[in-house]
Amino acid sequence: MSETDEQAVRQAIATLSQGDPIPKLLQQVKLGKMKPTDAGLRSVTEAWLGTYQQVIERGLAFDATTLRRLDPSPRLAVLIEAGVLADDHAAVASLRKTFEQALAGAE
Repeated sequence: MSETDEQAVRQAIATLSQGDPIPKLLQQVKLGKMKPTDAGLRSVTEAWLGTYQQVIERGLAFDATTLRRLDPSPRLAVLIEAGVLADDHAAVASLRKTFEQALAGAE
């Protein structure tokens, strides 16, 4: 991977980390201070899903190894398990499809 590619991946990860609901908001759910269905949590999560979708779409030039570093599946699984998202949520399905298509195109 070239230095430019590595920099692009780091920028993508930084962008995703900024709005990631898992580190802070999911902790509030686990502590009982926030419900998984809280409107604010839902709003932050849906905005983050949109950002994730954009990052994957913009990173279509990434190779398969790079894309695997951006795989949304583990983070989606955590949010689904916590009850924040449903497995059949439209944005979840769209993000999964976009990622799978990008990965298939990179391999």
